[in-house]
Amino acid sequence: MACFYGNRLGPFWSFQFRCYARSSNYKNRRLTAQPEPLHSHSWSNFILPTTLMVIAGAGLLIRYYNDERRAIPEGASQVTELKRRTINKPAFGGPFRLIDTEYRLVTECDLRGCWTLLYFGYTSSPDVGPEELKKMAKAIDILDSEHNMKIKPIFITIDPQRDSPSQLQAYLKEFDTRIVGLTGSIDAIRQTAQEYRVYFKKVEEIGQDYLVASSHNMYLMDPNMEIVRCFTQAYNAEELTEDILKEVKKCSKSDKQA
Repeated sequence: MACFYGNRLGPFWSFQFRCYARSSNYKNRRLTAQPEPLHSHSWSNFILPTTLMVIAGAGLLIRYYNDERRAIPEGASQVTELKRRTINKPAFGGPFRLIDTEYRLVTECDLRGCWTLLYFGYTSSPDVGPEELKKMAKAIDILDSEHNMKIKPIFITIDPQRDSPSQLQAYLKEFDTRIVGLTGSIDAIRQTAQEYRVYFKKVEEIGQDYLVASSHNMYLMDPNMEIVRCFTQAYNAEELTEDILKEVKKCSKSDKQA
């Protein structure tokens, strides 16, 4: 009997064992196998083109922005020129209250509306002052007679203690009666000199006698009383005339274009 069951059941159980082993291995493979990421290829196919499109779009945007910055709208050149003339300048000039040779009050507002050639000096100057006034007188005469250009010459003293209105009048008529002389109190002259960046200082004082060291520059002021050009002693009358003429024509041309 034992042999019969051994012979008849032995193969059956052997088959069952083999099926169970096969089934267990299959389950283990299902449990241990790593699932393949869903849509892995589809995401990579989407991200790469999108990134390229973003980069290309950013490049086009930057190029457009740069083109817009480089573009010059109509009339912008005139506006730029006006800004250059009015904004890109050092602080120079300002209000003042002085008196002329007729004892009349003169302020910077009285000089607006015309071109002005401004010089700071003093009547007791032994050499430089007279030479600069001769140069000023000759320049305004050439501009008036040959080019029909009116320039108002202004002489502001830096020695108000000795340069009274009557002293200024007697001194300036030796050069040109068109030169307007201005004087005032010591404080008023000092403030005006500071506004127009003029250096001066008493030197070689012997009692009531002294000299005044100063910068000896001439300033061309436009009708708004804004500085256009500074002229040093190195200019002669002809060079001064030529450069004033150029500056006035240049500004007049810019104003017409604006």
